[in-house]
Amino acid sequence: MATLGGITPTRNLALELARVTEAAALSAGRYMGRGAKEQADQAAVNAMRLVLGTLDMNGIIVIGEGEKDNAPMLFNGEVVGNGTGMAVDVAVDPIDGTRPLAFGRSSSLATVAVAPRGTMFNPGPFVYMNKIAVGPEARGRISIEKSISENLEIIASAKHTQVEDLTTIILDRDRHKDMIAEIRKAGARIRVIPDGDVAAALMTAWPDSGVDVLFGIGGTPEGVLAACALRAMGGEIQGKLYARDEKELRRGLEAGYNFEKVLTMDDLVSSEDVFFAATGITDGELLKGVRYFGNGARTDSLVVRGLTGTVRQIIATHRIDKLHQLSSIKY
Repeated sequence: MATLGGITPTRNLALELARVTEAAALSAGRYMGRGAKEQADQAAVNAMRLVLGTLDMNGIIVIGEGEKDNAPMLFNGEVVGNGTGMAVDVAVDPIDGTRPLAFGRSSSLATVAVAPRGTMFNPGPFVYMNKIAVGPEARGRISIEKSISENLEIIASAKHTQVEDLTTIILDRDRHKDMIAEIRKAGARIRVIPDGDVAAALMTAWPDSGVDVLFGIGGTPEGVLAACALRAMGGEIQGKLYARDEKELRRGLEAGYNFEKVLTMDDLVSSEDVFFAATGITDGELLKGVRYFGNGARTDSLVVRGLTGTVRQIIATHRIDKLHQLSSIKY
């Protein structure tokens, strides 16, 4: 094999992960607008589990979606892959944005990330975190311990612009009332989204997305997934675990969790050798949703590799009849 500088190029597992998210998106996309959250989630999980089982890796699910929603899931501790490859941690969110998919709204994705064994943050049962995410220009300058106003000033300076020109993105939740008020007072623009903060975090590092910073409290699994992608995309995410009530806070403290600790990129995923893939299920600003036509479908995916910093967008056309001959998944 030809080498560059004596180093043989290593395998890009992210390209294989695209098959995983494509399968989940193709299966779940049939449920768009049908109001069937659990059926859609089950379809995505079944497809993702089956294709993960074909990959040359010895994987353990560290971040499994579903626990906080009491939904079907790839569970924490589940072994995935065919056991012949590298030992890895796996983070999955078969559908980031189950509600948007179920009710025919935008920005639902199928996502998965892989990193060397022992390098992904495991939040246990504490599934929410306060986050800030930015693109490459502001990487290394932000701090979740600073106020929103201070961070906006820092980001504006890093991007050689004014706070009034920045666009923030935040989930539409009652818990964000004070944050939104502070952003308004600072003078920045606000894009409020109903769901989907993996895509929102990635948009801060996606050229021409028009998004400069993500603020707010969202899922910890989504934070780990976003950290894997942002490592390669040159962005940054920081977070702090968030307890929803005093009972959860007390339980976390008793279990040894520190809710004041800043979770940096290195805390969320401590290796550069990360792989991430996402496929659109419904249309969003980051990726287009699944398009079905005749006996086929088209998918739009984002594939990221940490070691090289390579970000690929893959548009694939699938023959449903041929897939059904090879797979037990119902596409």
